[in-house]
Amino acid sequence: MTAPTPQQILALPMGENDADAATIREYLIALLAALWDEKEGFNGKRPFGNSGWDGDFVAALIQAGAIEGELDEDGYIVRCDDDAAETLIAAIQALGTVAEVQGE
Repeated sequence: MTAPTPQQILALPMGENDADAATIREYLIALLAALWDEKEGFNGKRPFGNSGWDGDFVAALIQAGAIEGELDEDGYIVRCDDDAAETLIAAIQALGTVAEVQGE
């Protein structure tokens, strides 16, 4: 399996999530907006009211076939390749790369 690029990761569709984001990129933008709005009151464990929000990213990577794993019938993670899931870090870092974001 070829590793997806950061831009491909950001474009992956999200399943149902508390931020109502369609893609990983939109979810990260909503997370940053919540941090900005709530400032010191920001709750990193429950940014949108529920814990386990980081699992939403992993589930999206599994659903897209970007990493090995299995989801149950409700979309919860049964198993996953935790090391491969760390590819999300590269996607977050890509947000700060102007040339990549603008497609240059």
